[in-house]
Amino acid sequence: MKNRLYVFTPLFLIFFLFSSYEPTREVADKNEVLVRLIMQSLDQGHFQNKSVDDQFSNSVFNDYVEQIDFNKKFLTQEDMNVLGAFRDQIDDQVNKGSLEFFYRSEEIVTKRISEIAEFYKEILSKPFDFTKKENIEFDVEKIEFPANSKELKETWRKYLKYRTLVRLADAIKIQETRKEKGEKIEVKSFKALEEKARKDVLESHDEWFNRMFKLEQDDWLSIYLNTITATYDPHTNYLPPRDKENFDIAMAGQLEGIGARLMDKDGYVTVSEIVPGSACWKQGDLSVGDKILKVGQGDEEPLDIVNMRTDYAVKFIRGKKGTEVRLTVQKLDGSNMVIPIIRDVVVIKETYAKSAIIDGTGYIKLPKFYANFQDLEGRRCAVDVQKEIERLKEENVNGLVLDLRDNGGGSLQDVVEMAGLFIEKGPIVQVKGKRGEPRVFEDRDPDVLYDGPLVIMVNSYSASASEILAAAMQDYDRAVILGSSPATFGKGTVQRPFNLDGFISEDYADIKPLGAIKLTLQKFYRINGGATQLKGVKPDIILPDTRSYLDIGEKEQDHPIPWDEIEPLKFRKWEKSIPDIDNLREKSIVRTTDNETFELIDESARIYKERQKDTRFSLNLKEYQDKAAGIEKVASKYRNILKEVPGIKISRTVFDQNLIDGDSLALKDANRWYASIRKDVYVHEAVNIVNDMK
Repeated sequence: MKNRLYVFTPLFLIFFLFSSYEPTREVADKNEVLVRLIMQSLDQGHFQNKSVDDQFSNSVFNDYVEQIDFNKKFLTQEDMNVLGAFRDQIDDQVNKGSLEFFYRSEEIVTKRISEIAEFYKEILSKPFDFTKKENIEFDVEKIEFPANSKELKETWRKYLKYRTLVRLADAIKIQETRKEKGEKIEVKSFKALEEKARKDVLESHDEWFNRMFKLEQDDWLSIYLNTITATYDPHTNYLPPRDKENFDIAMAGQLEGIGARLMDKDGYVTVSEIVPGSACWKQGDLSVGDKILKVGQGDEEPLDIVNMRTDYAVKFIRGKKGTEVRLTVQKLDGSNMVIPIIRDVVVIKETYAKSAIIDGTGYIKLPKFYANFQDLEGRRCAVDVQKEIERLKEENVNGLVLDLRDNGGGSLQDVVEMAGLFIEKGPIVQVKGKRGEPRVFEDRDPDVLYDGPLVIMVNSYSASASEILAAAMQDYDRAVILGSSPATFGKGTVQRPFNLDGFISEDYADIKPLGAIKLTLQKFYRINGGATQLKGVKPDIILPDTRSYLDIGEKEQDHPIPWDEIEPLKFRKWEKSIPDIDNLREKSIVRTTDNETFELIDESARIYKERQKDTRFSLNLKEYQDKAAGIEKVASKYRNILKEVPGIKISRTVFDQNLIDGDSLALKDANRWYASIRKDVYVHEAVNIVNDMK
């Protein structure tokens, strides 16, 4: 358990890094050099061999058009006919360092933006007729590009009418709610509310177009280059100099803000991860999958960020510690919620492993696989989990639950050492690069710290290192894997960023900085030979979850690296066999079927799935209000379904009690955590399964 392990950069790539690409002065155009460098990096360094051919060209073409016009509001079919001539030529162009397709597309889309800027104000200058029966469709698969400029204007009329309708309906609802509460307010007429809604939409689009006109060619080029890299896999990215700086800051953990990772999805800034210990993690209302519609600074009028690029939107979401940001989000059930968050730095201690005793069973929560690579004496999760187990053993617990839900991964070294706490020596994971034999990472310490019943909890956001540990324990028959999704996330690849400036000599300093490229270099394989990539880990027992029927995980990304398998390793399964899994599963099904909370969770999950299919919205005010009221009524039924489990006994170890005694802040944090556990039906079912295993 003491051996130090690392995932090494393959030797061929190290050689490649020092084999600088030297452009001749005749071709030393910065953009051309950039394209050549990126294509060379992908060809020589990326894990996956990919043919740069007509199929590649078509893929880049389709993805790039989707990137620059995801909702078909800018390009017309006439434009697509012009761009379509390049559909099979992109491969030939990038191989030569040519950007002909890119330059032509940039010219067309910027021209259309200027055209739209001429008529959107005209559309918003007159009141809309919200009694008219008409609809707008938001599923891009169900709509076509506008045929010409005339149809483009009609597309924008409907879109601007919808944005106005949303604001108008919100204003009417707020006014009626305040009147019902007996507040003294100035009651505004429908005409005034409609005019204010149009004005707000106008101002938000004025701001949006101002930003669009400030975009430089490098901004558009970044989108194009990232489309190219993304055809290799979704985790390979080009980072222009500005984004590389933001990436470096994020890796250093120096940002102050709400503590959520965000992504662009269908025109919305969408939450992709909640950072443990962050402001929004502590606040509790923001969830993965939430679409952020507006951002307000304290009591100020919120800014509409629909259709805003994420890298720009974060400027309004970030802020100094102690300031308030109010996010208006659309939840998975279609309802809207205003979430006030006091910005803060991530509280690192909240990411550390911590334990509790639940009805005699030891429970360890591990939010991430942390390690301090700059300080070899710093905190590491494998060491911390070992200490928590030792403390729980002193309390004579009857079993152990290790909670890896929402754990996105981290240190591979600590995964291997942590697995060694539960088994005798043996292999834990295989790591394979583009060339050569897989490297086997194994635990070489024959000692077993804990040999009792073990349940590992995972969900659809358990990824990477979490999947490696769960897979190894499953392959050894060492633990029951308890999940709240059909499989874990399925990210089984390794990335590393490389500074592109290091690829060319100092003689070409005038074209620097070039930015960086983050390449997928290696792939994880279970000891049974199967990859964790794409398929993830299938739990032994699956519980209902609000996201059970939603499409989540690596398999939903564009161009994921496929699943495959290599030769399995020889290993000896755990001698103390787990009780019959089928029997444990049947007992769990009986309990959860009779549990009202799990029934409500399953109901809400089915509703969320159906809501995803609802992509058509009425532009008639009454119909829109009726639909919104229906969504809110259903959402309210499931909003607070987690209730304290009666009769549950939670206690702390003697060590933790001694730490908390006399520390009011530590006691407050501990009590808040225990309160959340009391409402966590998944943890209680994990404890039940431990009891069934005895």
